[in-house]
Amino acid sequence: MGSYQYTGASSLMGTFEFNGSLDSYRVMPSEPRQLINGQASDLAFLTPNNTFFSELPPLPTLEPGSDLGVSYPGPALSPMVAVGGTWTQEIESQLPRQQSQQLLTYSDVGEEDSGIRLVHALLTCAEAIQCGEVRLAASLVDEMANGLLSRVNTAYGIGKVAAYFVEALSRRLFQPAPEAGPTGLGSDFEVLYHHFYEACPYLKFAHFTANQAILEAFEGHDYVHIIDFSFMNGLQWPALIQALALRRDGSPSLRLTAIGPPLGSGPESIREIGWKLAQLARSMNMRFAFRAVAASRLEDIKPSVLETDPKEALAVNSIMQLHRLLGSNINSILNWVRNLNPKIVTLVEQEANHNQPEFLTRFTEALHYYSTMFDSLETCHAQQPHKTLAEMYIQKEISNIVCCEGSVRVERHEPLAKWQARMGQAGFKPLDLSQSAALRQASMLLMLFSSQGYDVEEREGCLTLGWHSRPLIVTSAWQVNPNIGSPSVTHQMSSSSASSS
Repeated sequence: MGSYQYTGASSLMGTFEFNGSLDSYRVMPSEPRQLINGQASDLAFLTPNNTFFSELPPLPTLEPGSDLGVSYPGPALSPMVAVGGTWTQEIESQLPRQQSQQLLTYSDVGEEDSGIRLVHALLTCAEAIQCGEVRLAASLVDEMANGLLSRVNTAYGIGKVAAYFVEALSRRLFQPAPEAGPTGLGSDFEVLYHHFYEACPYLKFAHFTANQAILEAFEGHDYVHIIDFSFMNGLQWPALIQALALRRDGSPSLRLTAIGPPLGSGPESIREIGWKLAQLARSMNMRFAFRAVAASRLEDIKPSVLETDPKEALAVNSIMQLHRLLGSNINSILNWVRNLNPKIVTLVEQEANHNQPEFLTRFTEALHYYSTMFDSLETCHAQQPHKTLAEMYIQKEISNIVCCEGSVRVERHEPLAKWQARMGQAGFKPLDLSQSAALRQASMLLMLFSSQGYDVEEREGCLTLGWHSRPLIVTSAWQVNPNIGSPSVTHQMSSSSASSS
């Protein structure tokens, strides 16, 4: 028997209950759940394409007037150069160790090969923008777009990366500034997210390491609840549902609360994905309840709507989401998460430093980071359209970092050290993942990819996935520190983030 529930961020709409055959269902108000016992086992390792979803029948059509509805408090959110050698190393060699106080000139690099000149021109243009030299910046964009880019191969390497950054600089200079809007994710982003997941190991690493940490935290608990800040396509959860169902002493009762965009805003709505997850749980004789909290922005969620229960072991899961709040309400979010008293908080973020207030510093960091990211993508041998759309996913991040300022700039990635300080000040202490089976799971994952350039490392109790020893994403796990009350994140951390506008 399974349970399905869909609610807006401020109202409870009802429970979708099904019994017996999958074509027998009805909508009813929420009711008490009967729970069963279990014990943890290692995470079931699944192949990355999660074929279970595609093999299931579609969600049955509800009768007109059904109270299975949704309300939500806010609106939904809504190409490139190779030279000899490893192009990541070439870009790295050209990045200044210290930012010069003098404006670089194009003639300084005029005799170098086109790829190196292109990197210098990008940095010169970024510094011109920071210094308010708009005419110089515009002339450099024109020179790169109509000159340097035509002399290099924009299908891969430095040329591909440079073309994305040239396009972003052009938008910043020549198009109206984007208006402030919601920080949520729209359906187009979900499509790109799925293809990025399929094309490379980064999101798979995020899901497997977070899942293993959650599985181990749930060991010995009969009633478990996951609140997912980044539900997206639901790709993370089939593996964990299977692992929980296979626990040696029986499966627990699982509640999954998914936060995502409003009903019908994606190619497959949260409602449909929840239905399929419920079918998976039912096929494994596992008690399962699914609630979808529809909100375009995480900031709009009120803790009361999440309906936590003290008898449940609670996990809060955030995959590359919390950085989007660093310009606004990260303090309040972390405070109410702590007040929920979770057994574990799993946090996956880009290991990058893109939240600098100075544009040139931010631009340089982004150029370095995404050069490494594209370098790794070249070796994945992903099928089309996965690779092309995965690159578009990355392009959207680059565009936001380069084009946007203020509240519109949401891709505010910060390095692990800053997250460690922020989480500690919010009343959390780290869980050591170095002894977790997550490290083994991540190593198994990389065996599915032919390239030898990926590496998983343990760092200060966290797990990183990188390319040729450059960490690109990091998984950390946290629990409430009982020795600290429920403090606000300190003003120092708040001002360092909010001032990066």
